Amino acid sequence: MRVLVVGAGVGGLTAALALHANGIAATVVESVAAPRPLGVGINLLPHAVRELTELGLGGTLADLAIPTGQMSHFDRHGGLIWAEPRGMALGYRWPQYSIHRGELQMALLGTVRERLGEEAVRCGWSLLGLEQEDDLVRARLRDRGTGAEETVEADVLVGADGLNSTVRRVLNPGEGAPLWNGIRMWRGVVEADPVLDGRTMVVAGSNATVKIVVYPISARTERETGRALLNWVAEVREPDAAAGAVDWNRAGRLEDVLPHFDGWCWDWLDVPDLLSRTDAVLEYPMVDRDPLPSWTRGCVTLLGDAAHPMYPVGSNGGSQAILDARVLAYELARADDPSKGLLAYEDTRREPVNAIVLACRDMPVDHVLQTVADRAPDGFTRVEDVLTPDELAGISSAYRRTSFQDAELLNTRPSYTVTPPA
Repeated sequence: MRVLVVGAGVGGLTAALALHANGIAATVVESVAAPRPLGVGINLLPHAVRELTELGLGGTLADLAIPTGQMSHFDRHGGLIWAEPRGMALGYRWPQYSIHRGELQMALLGTVRERLGEEAVRCGWSLLGLEQEDDLVRARLRDRGTGAEETVEADVLVGADGLNSTVRRVLNPGEGAPLWNGIRMWRGVVEADPVLDGRTMVVAGSNATVKIVVYPISARTERETGRALLNWVAEVREPDAAAGAVDWNRAGRLEDVLPHFDGWCWDWLDVPDLLSRTDAVLEYPMVDRDPLPSWTRGCVTLLGDAAHPMYPVGSNGGSQAILDARVLAYELARADDPSKGLLAYEDTRREPVNAIVLACRDMPVDHVLQTVADRAPDGFTRVEDVLTPDELAGISSAYRRTSFQDAELLNTRPSYTVTPPA
């Protein structure tokens, strides 16, 4: 079986490694000529960390990433609303990690080239179109440097080419632009003193108005400097503005975001100072797409953001792409026909992940956080005086809807690696 993966992001590269681990040949094509460690931080749930660990990347993650010990929600005045442990402290056998997206992508890219060969990743080639005939798919590619075109045949084509996926457009012509919910995000990374215990993901405010998320993402920075590389995400609701370009690497302006956090200074974090010391700010509208009734047509399927773009709620974007990749490879390895394998992959993944897309739209955690702001606009001494026990418990239950399944189920589930025949 020959599989062509379009897109060398986290999902596409994980798919190549998972296919290789299951004895299936894979080639990845990427439109960027020279991938670089761009972007900011992402989070990997224990579900995704298990899959990368089984692919032999556990040591790499431990070397690069920060194990997230706790998630804590605060009001705009720095008052603690709710906190809950994460990763192994919740009973999982694998940690939850925070990591620089670019470092993770480069680690995956290097591993693919090491295991599958340098020729397994073809950079600088864009997908022009595709057609299917019998049991084959033919992809028309263009070298972005020379303009040369080439047709590549494969038994399976996987669209792992992100939110603006060419493969998705071929399968779903006329879908239109991504859907914006009116929240604009600014993001950045900055070296600073550790926040709280150095292992906490801090969430303050509510994206009903203004919200900030801060967490450390680099074990290497911590080892080499004794300081933290902090990732921050600022979310501001702008319902009357236009979304603007939907580009993860679009440059933003500090002067657009900084005024929203005037006075957000607490004894353990000075938000304006943190933002002001950031060298490069990125801007992005919070968008998704409506869930699809199908990901697969014949020998072609979708994976990751190409299949199910979602709001960045509950650490799901990269994590779900990694799970897609593992299940895809597993079902293809078990099937006696590629098209059956693709349908089995979709049957396993599409409905659960579509449910996550819709749950992320509801954002019940932010409803609770905004309730605190409405009831105690000047802060509080005891959160129990502001929220009922049921309202506080609703935060944990909301995260279970989007991010956390039963730990024992994950811990005991059989592996998605099918041992290749000798």
